[in-house]
Amino acid sequence: MNKKRDKDEYLEQLWSMREKNVNSVEELKKELHVEFNAQTFQELIDDNMVETDDKSQTIKLTDKGEKEARQIIRAHRLAERLISDVLGEEYEAGAGEFEHTINPELVDGICTLLGHPRECPHGRPIPEGECCKRCDKTAQASVVPLPELEVGQSAKIAYVQCKSDQQMHRMDGLQIRPGVMVKLHQKYPTIVIECEGASIALDNEVASNIRVWAKDVIEEAGGQAGKGGFRGFGFRHRRGRR
Repeated sequence: MNKKRDKDEYLEQLWSMREKNVNSVEELKKELHVEFNAQTFQELIDDNMVETDDKSQTIKLTDKGEKEARQIIRAHRLAERLISDVLGEEYEAGAGEFEHTINPELVDGICTLLGHPRECPHGRPIPEGECCKRCDKTAQASVVPLPELEVGQSAKIAYVQCKSDQQMHRMDGLQIRPGVMVKLHQKYPTIVIECEGASIALDNEVASNIRVWAKDVIEEAGGQAGKGGFRGFGFRHRRGRR
């Protein structure tokens, strides 16, 4: 048994519970991915990481515990973003190991590499780090929303922010994923891009969640959508054979 990892699990779940506005000891026991251990729980209290109210049976992070939990959550959600966006693989298992073994400096380095993303692939907020505060202007200049491209410009996708697993799978099905080059064909009345040889229609909200590397922008002639039907987000028209 790894006590450090078990304690990290308790702190991580307490942070997630607070995001859902729940704070009971019973809820903690249900949310844990490890078996509840009374001794581990007491050690967190003794270490001034958490405090409980015996009368109401509630639990909360102390300032010390919040600082530790913040770093664990930040590492985990950045790991999800890294594995999902860069490696293109299922991310949960790898992210679970990542948070226990990586140091804060490397976490900040990964955050900077990804352009300081605000959310994990599930749409949960990634706690801001010092690197985000220091490099906010640089990050904004490096990674920009797709609609900020000019018609006829192409760029490589840095990452895609999705509010749900279902939305993430739909985007992936349209080949809209990190590392793919996309070209902006049209902005109005709807956004139309070319991705992997297909023309895809997107609404502005979805398109804004696609972030591209500004350094990779390529000027190309032509702003008209290619011939053939559209593969739209949430709808699809049949195309002729290639």
